[in-house]
Amino acid sequence: MGQQIQGWRSASGQRLWLSMLIDTMEEISRPELRTVPCDDQLLATVRAQLARPALAPYASAYSLRN
Repeated sequence: MGQQIQGWRSASGQRLWLSMLIDTMEEISRPELRTVPCDDQLLATVRAQLARPALAPYASAYSLRN
């Protein structure tokens, strides 16, 4: 989980990222995989990530106004 895509901000990197996303969504939507229970720790981690505010594209967690 959590593959890194080098140069994902380029046009080809964005297409690769989108292609990987679609492949993953198609894979996990298969009926035999949908019946498998998800790990509680993984669910907690994902929920915590989704609860955080979204950053603007290309935003940095660091400020230049220190």
